Amino acid sequence: MNKSSVNTETPKPMLKLKIPPAGVLLMCIGLMWVINEFIPIQILLFESGNYVARGLLILGVLIGTLGLIEFSRKSTTVNPQKPEKTTKLVRSGIYRFTRNPMYLGMLVILLAGVVKFGNGINFLVIPGYIWYMNTFQIQPEEEVMEEKFGKEFKNYKSEVRRWL
Repeated sequence: MNKSSVNTETPKPMLKLKIPPAGVLLMCIGLMWVINEFIPIQILLFESGNYVARGLLILGVLIGTLGLIEFSRKSTTVNPQKPEKTTKLVRSGIYRFTRNPMYLGMLVILLAGVVKFGNGINFLVIPGYIWYMNTFQIQPEEEVMEEKFGKEFKNYKSEVRRWL
């Protein structure tokens, strides 16, 4: 093997996730629907459940939207599949409280689904969503951010929690 055919570059972290986060959200909601249809254990139904579900849905959309707004204000990419295109480390607005407001918003939307369906088994989708997002989306994104922003990102990680 000659020297010119050996790749000496350090490999860049790649996202393990091939499904966009919005797709993961939709799959989780679909799973909740399936659970509700085939294992109808309605233990969480209560009179104001629809209002609580709507409130959680609105809160989840608001949290995610605030994250999008901050990215837009800083003129950096919102594409979760291409974190290497990030141009700035966003630490303002909602990013002072959570490093992942868009994923947190999706989590709150899933909680709205649990309340709406009223099926306690749907709670099992929540830790599955958190594990999946941590493993296949957030950790690879954070590797890219550390590579790109170094100590600034490490400091940010030590100051602001991943979820809340």
